[in-house]
Amino acid sequence: MYKGIIFDSDGVLVDSMPYHAKAWVDVFAEFGICVTENEIYEIEGSNHVGVINIFFQKAGRVPGPDIYDTILEKKREHFLENNHAKAFKGMYECLNSLKDKFKLAVASGADRTIVTSLMEKFYPGIFDAIVSGEDVKNGKPDPEPYNRAVEMLGLDKDNCFVVENAPLGVKAAKNAGLFCIGVPTYLDMAKLQEADLILKSHAELIEYLKSIG
Repeated sequence: MYKGIIFDSDGVLVDSMPYHAKAWVDVFAEFGICVTENEIYEIEGSNHVGVINIFFQKAGRVPGPDIYDTILEKKREHFLENNHAKAFKGMYECLNSLKDKFKLAVASGADRTIVTSLMEKFYPGIFDAIVSGEDVKNGKPDPEPYNRAVEMLGLDKDNCFVVENAPLGVKAAKNAGLFCIGVPTYLDMAKLQEADLILKSHAELIEYLKSIG
């Protein structure tokens, strides 16, 4: 019997990835690296260290040890300046109705400032635990973010499941040994084929969550 639900943030709880993607594209351009928004969607869920490593490697460059914090700060500034994110319709009401029946957590690859500000704005008082990209050494697809969330909830893995919208997030959940539901927000459903269950939309997700609640 499930006692805990762990949600990815961007693309599952909040329609915010277009602003993350644009921020990354703009920041990498400042460092002479050409990145497309679709490339960002493909690696959604990775923390800033993972994102920087991926695109520096593609460009044939090695990031210096001091550059991670510099790029993170610039990316955060770009995001917060251009952020017009909103909660997906019906999700707050759904989670609010589940709060007394389940322990709820967020496991995101975004930095702590952004994750907490979005959750405080759109989901106040909902979550028992929040894991950001800065709270782990290894971001998705490594299992560490979801292992940390399970630990913070104080539950066994058999009693938790994950809701994800990104391929790396699905891999992270499965690498952690967790049941995973996929919702194809920005990418084709085929990209989430490793999920245990794929729901076509947030409307279907809400109906599913209500059914188990």
